[in-house]
Amino acid sequence: MWARATAGIVPGFFLSAAIVGLVSWLLPGPWQSTLVAGGLVFFPVWGGVVCAAFQFLSGARAWVVYSLASVAGLAGLALLRHLQWVQ
Repeated sequence: MWARATAGIVPGFFLSAAIVGLVSWLLPGPWQSTLVAGGLVFFPVWGGVVCAAFQFLSGARAWVVYSLASVAGLAGLALLRHLQWVQ
């Protein structure tokens, strides 16, 4: 149980940041206008990610899935910025 909880807290934090960041950058208009809304939405998203971690059968699987998903999400943010699709 503790392994799943920490998987939701540590890599789940970065996964939530990637989700909110991708949504903020993909909305029309400048991304600066979504900072406050993104900051407010981040905590419920993170809470949902932490709760969803308990659906995994083992803590190791939760760590692997959340770590890979957060790396993929943050890499997606970096790729969008590198391709200058967002600024």
